[in-house]
Amino acid sequence: MDFLAILIPLFPLIAAAVIGFGHLFNKINGREDEWISVAIAKTAIVLSCFAAIALLASDLLGLNSGTYNVGQWFASESFVIEINYISSGFGVIAAALFSIILVIITRFSVNYIHKESGFHRFFFMLSLFSFAMLYLVLSGNAVGTFIGWELAGLCSYFLISFAYDRPIAAINATRVFVTNRIGDAGFILGIGLSFYYVGTVNWNEINGIADQLTMPTATVISLCFVVAAFAKSAQLPFSPWLARAMEGPTPSSALFYGAVMIHAGVFLVILLQPIIEQALLVMGLLVVVGLFTAIYSFIVGLTQTDVKSSICFAITGQIGLMFLECGLGLWELAMWHLCAHSIVRGYQVMTAPSLLHYVHGNPMKPVSSSIVNVRWLYITSLQRFWLDPIADRALVRPIKGLGHDLDHFDKNFVDRAMGAPKPAGNTISSLNQLEQKILGTRQDSAHEDFVRSNGVVGKIFEWGANIMSWFEERLVLRGIGADTVDIGRKLGQAANTFEQLILKPRYLVLFVFVVLMIAASI
Repeated sequence: MDFLAILIPLFPLIAAAVIGFGHLFNKINGREDEWISVAIAKTAIVLSCFAAIALLASDLLGLNSGTYNVGQWFASESFVIEINYISSGFGVIAAALFSIILVIITRFSVNYIHKESGFHRFFFMLSLFSFAMLYLVLSGNAVGTFIGWELAGLCSYFLISFAYDRPIAAINATRVFVTNRIGDAGFILGIGLSFYYVGTVNWNEINGIADQLTMPTATVISLCFVVAAFAKSAQLPFSPWLARAMEGPTPSSALFYGAVMIHAGVFLVILLQPIIEQALLVMGLLVVVGLFTAIYSFIVGLTQTDVKSSICFAITGQIGLMFLECGLGLWELAMWHLCAHSIVRGYQVMTAPSLLHYVHGNPMKPVSSSIVNVRWLYITSLQRFWLDPIADRALVRPIKGLGHDLDHFDKNFVDRAMGAPKPAGNTISSLNQLEQKILGTRQDSAHEDFVRSNGVVGKIFEWGANIMSWFEERLVLRGIGADTVDIGRKLGQAANTFEQLILKPRYLVLFVFVVLMIAASI
């Protein structure tokens, strides 16, 4: 039954392709075709659910071999990437659980998104996300897991900005997307280090050789993947992105941030259990970050006044406890915690719009008297520990300023030196115009005097100054400015020609060969 691992993510991928191309070529469009997108998406995810349950039952009966290899996807000398799947263990349990949740939320979305302008777009993204998450948990190698990891993040971006005509939705989606790219950098670095030290990107082989790695090597590899997990699961210092992500529709919020995608980081840590156990520093980091995230989420959650914000801090708090459990070596508890939390939080986020109806006549539990009068803690909680402003000052503003400076340097120095064309309104075509801009004067009119004075001596100096000004304007500034622009343009064209020549394969190989010969001779 190992082959079922292929079909589980394949069905949603086919559904996404059919809905996407159908909508692109105007074959599925408008309210009258909503049932087509619904039928395709529901059929695909139901088939995936049946396949996942069958694969899980086969694994529980001991009929699966543990892996299923389809073939080789990419090979470059010793670097080989295979298309292989995990057919036993926690990945199969996660696939079965997530597929059941996906079926429920897909059905829930039919009525919730009905008559929305982006109805077909929503179900296309939902099907693509289903493929991404199921492929993430079943892929047998780090590159395949990363593909699912990235596609899930991309779908998250598009569904947060589902109402893209609202500026706040677009801004929040961009902030979430950029924040998660920090974790992706750690994931990519972890893949590279795994191949460098272990010689493979296959999960089973990496975990199988974990006890043979030195502690520094295991620490470096696992630390990269753990940073990626922290970013994906909204742990400190990445926690603020989750509140921004709640901008999307309720079904996508329930699926992404209540039930499925938010747990991808914990799943990755559980997947790498053997190698993380060899790195005591990383185990300690899991404990510290998980504990502080749980405390942070508890304090901030006390002062939230809307349903989604309250739930999102409850989510990060519970996931922090999962990381804490992993750091303490309670791996099985973390697995059960993940499964139970996925079900409960998915249900809570889906029913968030009806919360006032459900809690009518059921007053909230008061806050403990030990913290109710701690004003500084109340203010800190209201401001969410100022994590967003700190991130803006520490990262966003410096990077934005650096980008502005580089753009200014590129436009005003590099482009001008290379002779690149610029809009006429922004171009200074001569040194004379540059001087006019600096001095704030206009020398376009030949009849305008440079200086004016009274008396015989003053008139002599006036005539002399005007003659020198005319000479400077007509013969020096204009001539030199035009020549400078022509020379810069010619140099730019020559540089572009040289660049095109040097980038041709034959010249590039020759250049590399010459450099190597010079280095060898030295």
